[in-house]
Amino acid sequence: MEEILVTMADNWVYWAVSIFAIIAAYIDGKELRVPNKITFPMIISGWIYSAIFYGMDGQGWYIGLMWSLAGTAVGIATLLPAYAVGGMGAGDVKMMAAIGAWVHCTITFYAFCVSAIVGAILAVIMVIAAGEGRKHFNQFFFILNEITTIRNPEALAEIATERKSSMRLLPYGIPLAIGTVLYFAWMGYLI
Repeated sequence: MEEILVTMADNWVYWAVSIFAIIAAYIDGKELRVPNKITFPMIISGWIYSAIFYGMDGQGWYIGLMWSLAGTAVGIATLLPAYAVGGMGAGDVKMMAAIGAWVHCTITFYAFCVSAIVGAILAVIMVIAAGEGRKHFNQFFFILNEITTIRNPEALAEIATERKSSMRLLPYGIPLAIGTVLYFAWMGYLI
């Protein structure tokens, strides 16, 4: 029992990030947005934590800050393309950036990969449950054709904004939270 408590204490960062992700997902599911009042403090506190932790570990505060900033950049980069064409909200991008600020590059990337798979599965389930499979299947290829032919993120974002009212929306904070927590659990970070 004592061993488990020591391991959990060592992995408190993953527990904190998981709790943040679950809260963000709940708000996103309820309000269709992830508010700045939770993402920005999480990003900044991740930078501060990393600088302090690496500083105390003797590696230099600037090394920790660098890794945290790199993780933030990876978090942004994973969702920025979808955001640029109107397929994702800015809050989702900032949520992934906050995760990256705390767990840095590699873990952020893998958490995103699992989240993308979870998001695809949830989207398919939502569409099938609503009986709109054919409509969204056709719309997917229409959107893919737009992306490959228009190639202007601003024009694509305008088209996506016009189309949103006719589409079934998935608050992406939910798959981000599920994917992140699943990845942490799979890797044994939540033990």
